[in-house]
Amino acid sequence: MRARIYQPARNAMQSGSARTHHWVLEFPPQSPRDVDPLMGWTSSDDTQSQVRLSFESKEAALDYAREHGIDAVVQEPKKRRPNIRPGGYGDNFATNRRGAWTH
Repeated sequence: MRARIYQPARNAMQSGSARTHHWVLEFPPQSPRDVDPLMGWTSSDDTQSQVRLSFESKEAALDYAREHGIDAVVQEPKKRRPNIRPGGYGDNFATNRRGAWTH
């Protein structure tokens, strides 16, 4: 069983970077999920896939995995390029704007 240590990406619905500075250790599912024929609920006998641990840093997550004998692989995050405009948001409403107003 090989655990994964990663830094979660931001949600597609958010523009900020809140809740993306911590590191997560989670286990992959060991067995497939089954559908209960009577109720239609999805179930599994694998309890490790429900475990999701959060850490302040990558080193803390690696230390935890090493102390508990967990084989873990680290996925480095892809950093976001900053979108810096020379005039900022106020440049959209500048009086010396060259293009025609579209709004």
